Amino acid sequence: MDPRRSAQDVLLCDLCETDPVQNYCELCHTDLCSNCVSKHLSDYSKRHNVVSYFNRKFTPKHAKCLKHTEKDCELYCEECDVPVCTSCLVSGKHKSHDVSDILGKLSSKKQRLQKDLYELENKIYPRYEEMASNAQKGKAETETNYLNLSTAADQHGEILQRQITAFINRRKSDIKEKKNKHLAVLQKHTDEITHKIAEIKRVILKLKNILDSNDISLTFTYRSRNDEFNELPSETKVTMPRLSTPTIKTEKLDEMFGTLSSLSLTTVKPMLVEPRLAGTINTGFDRQGSVSCLNEEQVWTCGNNKIMKLLNLQGKLLASIQTKSGNEPFNIAVTRAGDLVYTDYNDKTVNLVKNNQIETMIRLDGWRPRSICSTSADDLLIIMTSDDERKSIVARYSGYTKKQSIQSDDQGRPLYSSENYPKNISENRNLDVCVADFNANAVVVVNQSGKLRFRYTGHPSNTKKSFHPAGIATDSQGHILTADWDSHRIHILDQDGQFLRYIQNRHFHHPNGLCVDTRDNLFVSEFDTAKVKKIRYR
Repeated sequence: MDPRRSAQDVLLCDLCETDPVQNYCELCHTDLCSNCVSKHLSDYSKRHNVVSYFNRKFTPKHAKCLKHTEKDCELYCEECDVPVCTSCLVSGKHKSHDVSDILGKLSSKKQRLQKDLYELENKIYPRYEEMASNAQKGKAETETNYLNLSTAADQHGEILQRQITAFINRRKSDIKEKKNKHLAVLQKHTDEITHKIAEIKRVILKLKNILDSNDISLTFTYRSRNDEFNELPSETKVTMPRLSTPTIKTEKLDEMFGTLSSLSLTTVKPMLVEPRLAGTINTGFDRQGSVSCLNEEQVWTCGNNKIMKLLNLQGKLLASIQTKSGNEPFNIAVTRAGDLVYTDYNDKTVNLVKNNQIETMIRLDGWRPRSICSTSADDLLIIMTSDDERKSIVARYSGYTKKQSIQSDDQGRPLYSSENYPKNISENRNLDVCVADFNANAVVVVNQSGKLRFRYTGHPSNTKKSFHPAGIATDSQGHILTADWDSHRIHILDQDGQFLRYIQNRHFHHPNGLCVDTRDNLFVSEFDTAKVKKIRYR
């Protein structure tokens, strides 16, 4: 059913406020039902022109100027962002300001209202409905799960017979208490969503009334709340208690009956309905390479010369480092200690920048380093290609010492393509090693020991373009984000390789390097424009 045609949206008569609108007085700007027309016309102190509501003409009802009360606000001050009258232009604070015709401004304002209305009805509101439905399902599943726990407690009680009946009752009481706490958390979440849904409905109705009204003041007093509603409420993930299998002993009833684990609550911030472009950094390079977050306000970047730059979100240069060899850095990363590391493909070295001094940590023989990342254990994961470009491996280094090589799957087949094409690397929070292999058209994920977990080769529905993953990053929820070079968008996967969503191409052109800061803000470097874009997606 079209929400615009729901009963709650029926316009009511301005006089009786009970019957639907059928007529309209164009001179008084009054909505009328058929029964109230004669009453309205009986006021002979005013002129009237009552027509069918659907044949009404738009006649602007200008707001009165607050400073010059006898004047209508027929102009709009662009600098102050408020309606003004002609007298305001020659006196007071609006003198010499840029102004425009208010009806032209009204059109652009109403277009913004239409955009808000569309986003609320078609994107934000459905997500809240979905969350409300999931919360209800969660409550039903919780009831079932706790019923299963109670049943298990009864089965244990049958084993121990009547002498532990009292203990069983105490255990069931614990289960009930945890269930009540669990349901209380879910009910609170449901109430919050229901409240937000009610607010969204009111805003939707308000927007429709404004759009159907010719009262200009309503349009200019409206303030969008879409950004507020776009921030979906945090969901609380509750880990179900577990009833352990009892050990039959006569000494302790607790051991005989098994234990009930505690209720675990985890707050998970959902992804935004629509990702937002939160900032753009001009790096000053001709072409942009990789990007790595130093903190939430500063990023290291490198491009098509020998300089690596530390920039803030406004693009201000905070520090710059020239490579030791004078070659272009192939890839950069920031360690747990906040130091910069970079790979030098031509020089076959991995280098550490500490206190503005460059130290060569690793010098390779027969191999060339490509991309690099710092792990949660403060190791370095490095993708290397052999000099003859026939092999590619991932090597793990602890300081100067090589600890691990990852090259083949269980059948001895190469995990990574050998050609001289981009390969980027990141460690997930579950310690998986994730590689975006451009030429293999795949994201290759192995566990900590190097065993293949899965390959992601793009969303099955995307059959028109090849999947060419460039940069790769992971966030605090274990999501894998990879830049799809040709499609100009970001793929977001869960830690098991299931596609979750896109961040679409209206934000990017040839996305290349990726990094995520501690607040899950995504930074994307664009190869052609040499810009780094900050994206809020959570």
